[in-house]
Amino acid sequence: MNTAVTVSGSNSLLDPQAQRLVDFLRDVGLPYENIMAAPKERSIIAANLPAYLQSLPAEVKRDARYLSKFVIGAGSGLFDYALNAIWNEVVVDLRKKASLYGLDIFFDAAVGGNKTREFYKTADDLAALKDAVLLDTCRKLELISDTTYKKLKHILDMRNDIGISHPTNYNINAFELLGWLQTCVQDILHDQPTEAALQVQVFISNLKTHAEPLDQTTKQNLERRFTELPSRLCGNLLRTVFGMYVAPGTDPGVRKNIAVLAPALWSTCPDEPRYRLGIVLEGYNTNLYKEKHTLGEQFFDLVGGNAYRSASERVIIVDTLITELLDKHNSRDNFHHEGPVAANLSSYIPDQNSIFDNLASRLFKTILLCRIGRGVSYNNGVSPSGKPYYDAILSLGGDKFAPHIMAAFTDYEIAGQLGRPICRAQAKQALEAARTNVINERLVECLTYLIDRIEANPGCATSTEFKRLSVDYIRWN
Repeated sequence: MNTAVTVSGSNSLLDPQAQRLVDFLRDVGLPYENIMAAPKERSIIAANLPAYLQSLPAEVKRDARYLSKFVIGAGSGLFDYALNAIWNEVVVDLRKKASLYGLDIFFDAAVGGNKTREFYKTADDLAALKDAVLLDTCRKLELISDTTYKKLKHILDMRNDIGISHPTNYNINAFELLGWLQTCVQDILHDQPTEAALQVQVFISNLKTHAEPLDQTTKQNLERRFTELPSRLCGNLLRTVFGMYVAPGTDPGVRKNIAVLAPALWSTCPDEPRYRLGIVLEGYNTNLYKEKHTLGEQFFDLVGGNAYRSASERVIIVDTLITELLDKHNSRDNFHHEGPVAANLSSYIPDQNSIFDNLASRLFKTILLCRIGRGVSYNNGVSPSGKPYYDAILSLGGDKFAPHIMAAFTDYEIAGQLGRPICRAQAKQALEAARTNVINERLVECLTYLIDRIEANPGCATSTEFKRLSVDYIRWN
């Protein structure tokens, strides 16, 4: 007897065994509701997915095992499995982009200059980075665009909140799933880094091996290129060049070339990466890296950067706690783990005078990210144990640091969270806490402007009217 398999039309994607499996779960007493997508949703997949797959070039599909897993999951009604399959491939691709760009630069941007950085050296260590950190670092280094970052951040949130990796009763609908597939395939898996990011990659690669003295023409061309790069890429480049300079194994010729170029690079960077290098330098001294500390002092002398060096061990502790708090915020069970770190951080900054100027922007940005929360309904997305400390730190800002708090609302990470109504409501409360001890009437007016509009207009911090109000306190580019 011959058995024929017939494929007819788009409905061939529908798995006829799916409902029988659901019935089996019910019959043996296991949960069976919201396990597989409803037949109507699977029909939408069957009607639309084949055409999209046909539109992809053959070379794209040839080794795309993730697409095979996606099709099996979607056709079987396991939409959360399909989402997980495509997201895993995105993570693999982002790690490849990081390796091609340069692991030293990537880890410097992702981990920073604390003790933990020593444990991040090879491509295998990329797996130790959380998906959110991997995504944020790719955005900072312009390996992905701002728009792509926002799309992927949403997909990651959905994957974490409603995907197979977490228990949930939410059902992914077919059109959402198809949209996420298209974003991942077109915007990530076949996307290239920006021209500026590639320039940085090439520069670092060439600098590491160029031991011959730089001629004047080459020096001037490179210094001009520094001024053309985005400021955040200049900051990342500065951190990497500094790391090369202080590394004991660096060729003396390469170190001399860095000494020639470093002053120009330093002058193009914003203050935050300069201050963070000061913290890194102090860390070398604290951790008894004598040779690195000596070379780091030379570097700071070369660039005229001694004003940016750390004055005490306390600033290192505060910086580490800010990093730890952000890490807890991006981790699972953040509501439980944020509170103790927030309490510890608050103990180091009991009043306004104890807030370090060089950490103010990063401190208030991190506090605002935690205070605004994740936008979920549970506890309005904010850690209950951490919330009192966040409000207390924001209230310390006063006239001196109110501009830092307001400027943080233009940061892409905070602006991305404000797309959610719950986050906007929490942002309003955060601004009200920040206004508590502000006396300057113009600053009160600026904060009130944001408080009155943030829930209805998440982009009010970048409006022309607000820029006019705050121009004497915030340096607008």
